[in-house]
Amino acid sequence: MALAQKSATQIESVEHVPTSEHGRGFPPFEKQTFASQLLWFTLTFVVLYLLMSRVALPRIASILEDRRRHIESDLAEAQRLKEASDAAIAAHEKALAEARGRAQALANETREKAAAAAEVRRKEVDAKLSTQIAEAEKTIAGTRAAAMTNVSGIASEAATAIVERLTGIAPRSQEVAEAVGGVLKR
Repeated sequence: MALAQKSATQIESVEHVPTSEHGRGFPPFEKQTFASQLLWFTLTFVVLYLLMSRVALPRIASILEDRRRHIESDLAEAQRLKEASDAAIAAHEKALAEARGRAQALANETREKAAAAAEVRRKEVDAKLSTQIAEAEKTIAGTRAAAMTNVSGIASEAATAIVERLTGIAPRSQEVAEAVGGVLKR
């Protein structure tokens, strides 16, 4: 690097301006060319104005009109589809409400039928149980009467056996029956 610095020489750049241009001003403001520049500016402006007004602007206007019509037709189609969608939703909700109503009616009808069937079955079971209870009460009453008859006989025999064992004398059966009858009546 030190070697490169020693051998490097400073380069100077110099612009060479032709002598014909020394002392002249900005070209559009020169008085000698001002009239021709004004003419060319006017011709160019008129040509561009005609091109824009006759070619470009009508095309742009037609494009904008096409877009406007296209957007309006899309909006109209969207509105039509929205109305159709709203109608479909309303029909769906109506059908859903009707289906719920039918399902509720069917559930109520089924519940009523099941309740009626259960009531009929309950009455049948109640009648059968009442019959069985009446028969069981008759059987119990008959068994009780037989047992009571047997109880007085057994009590008389037991009392006779106890008195005989305690006293060694057998009591009369008439006296024992009266004593047992008196005790059982209490």
